[in-house]
Amino acid sequence: EYISLISRTPQAYGFKNAEEVIAKFPSARSSVASSDTMAGPRQIQAAIEAIATHEIDILVGTQIVAKGHNFPHLTLVGVIDADLGLQGSDLRAAERTFQLMRQVAGRAGRADKPGEAWLQTHQPEHPVIRAILGGDEEAFWKAEAAERRAAGVPPYGRMAGIILSSPDVAQVFDFGTELARRDGPLRRVGAQVFGPAPAPIARVRGRHRVRLLVKAEKGVPLQAALAEWVGQLKLPNNLRLAIDIDPQSFY
Repeated sequence: EYISLISRTPQAYGFKNAEEVIAKFPSARSSVASSDTMAGPRQIQAAIEAIATHEIDILVGTQIVAKGHNFPHLTLVGVIDADLGLQGSDLRAAERTFQLMRQVAGRAGRADKPGEAWLQTHQPEHPVIRAILGGDEEAFWKAEAAERRAAGVPPYGRMAGIILSSPDVAQVFDFGTELARRDGPLRRVGAQVFGPAPAPIARVRGRHRVRLLVKAEKGVPLQAALAEWVGQLKLPNNLRLAIDIDPQSFY
């Protein structure tokens, strides 16, 4: 048998886990599977074949190993920081974490050998963790729908993400603050604006990114209100503004 340790944290943490595995199990054949160690489809396929033929005893990997691969000898899956994806302000964090954890746990015991999945969590009572442990997918979706309805967020409300970016961090924050101050067009339709705040990915190719979020009830003319709102200010030449209605990603 062999063990698969899945790290959902950044790549550097995955390598640290690999060092710990080597120290704990010096005689085991271990390997690391991540986007840093597998540059293309051929390397991924070669690693999958090595696992399937039991040339590897312990695999330390990121989400890359959770995507539908069948490992007939796999009997134990461990997930480090299983609730890490629940942190932050992403509306779909719970949904994505639930789906990924189900995928990861499903890698163990798929053939004729029984398997186990172990999750490390700091929030054992979180609805996502409880739903995974109980195997009750319907209960999770009902709880998630109830939370979204109570919070008035999609699909029971409207949201818009506004990302401002500029090489000048002071300029982009000043513009975001002034935009938030002039929220009259939004308030007239009952919408609220939150921010500005640094975007989760705060800098890309030398440009500082600042985010504002707009929340409104379902059915209000949000697009028209947003157009009037941002139209009050003229953008400086080096400042960019992007609006995403009911965003799929909050980064």
